[in-house]
Amino acid sequence: MKTRSVILEVVSGPLYVVIVLASLWVLLRGHNEPGGGFIGGLVAASASVLWAVACGSGAARRRLPLGSPLRLAAAGVAVAGLSGVPAWWQGQAYLTHWWGALSVGDAALPLSTVLLFDLGVYLCVWGALAGYALALLALGEATQATEGGEP
Repeated sequence: MKTRSVILEVVSGPLYVVIVLASLWVLLRGHNEPGGGFIGGLVAASASVLWAVACGSGAARRRLPLGSPLRLAAAGVAVAGLSGVPAWWQGQAYLTHWWGALSVGDAALPLSTVLLFDLGVYLCVWGALAGYALALLALGEATQATEGGEP
């Protein structure tokens, strides 16, 4: 039987949100400063591990975007792969990045396929590492259940 930590369960909800928001900040910051998709994905995976320790690996798996680490990682690979298509359509080499601007009223919002590639890396790293960590934690939960409690 798993020993409950009520304090961890209560704190993990808001902390999960803070960690995921911090990972998004690291993702977006990575274009001009240290950070980016890989480091942001690592931070996001730590949020999933926190949730798994507090509420169980099954609950953490369900809380992932797309509900599965495999689907999340696959979506990340697809997004990163699609980031090379705009340049390819323009006759440039695949994964040559494109920069442009989107007119929003009087302002121009700068866009690039670099951010799309980083987002794909972010999702892939989050899904792959969270899946690996959750699988290991699930093994520990299964072992604990068969042994009948804490060692």
